Amino acid sequence: MTTFNYPADITFLIVPGLRDHVEEHWQTHLARQLPKSVAVPPLEHDKLSRAVRVEALNNTLASIEGPVLIIAHSAGCITTVHWALQNAQQAGRIQAALLVTPADVENAMPADYPTVDQLQSNGWAPIPRQPLPFKTQVAASRNDPLAQFTRIEGLAADWRASLVDLGEVGHLNPAGGYGPWDGVHALLQQLV
Repeated sequence: MTTFNYPADITFLIVPGLRDHVEEHWQTHLARQLPKSVAVPPLEHDKLSRAVRVEALNNTLASIEGPVLIIAHSAGCITTVHWALQNAQQAGRIQAALLVTPADVENAMPADYPTVDQLQSNGWAPIPRQPLPFKTQVAASRNDPLAQFTRIEGLAADWRASLVDLGEVGHLNPAGGYGPWDGVHALLQQLV
């Protein structure tokens, strides 16, 4: 793997999806490679509550000093968007955000994921569509079982985010055959 130099003052904040931390996930591998990273901790209760996840993100961010670059995946992307629009006064601390394969929580997902009704009753829908208050890059998959590319393309436009077409990478998770993901470093370099 190519070695990348990251600014020493930036903390990379990892925001996982609904499955929280998975040992073989690219976010877990990435956290070990970054000079300064902090992850939103796994939830112990109300794991499906969007409000609880936003609060956990906010609490984690409060423990970090200096500039932050958010790296979110799946429902973690939607958590990040909700947090940003509810806490715009704190957004100045966020240098940028990388939102990777956002989950479309407004439409049906595969059978082993929460239903649309479960997600809606836990505050996930509707997905906010206002511009985000910091530089944002959305990395989308053409064959993501949790979101159609055109839906994510529309969300990126609404958020005023740049869109990166990852090609056919599924949901970019261990179930899709992805553990370490070296391509994330090139995207992070564009944001720092």
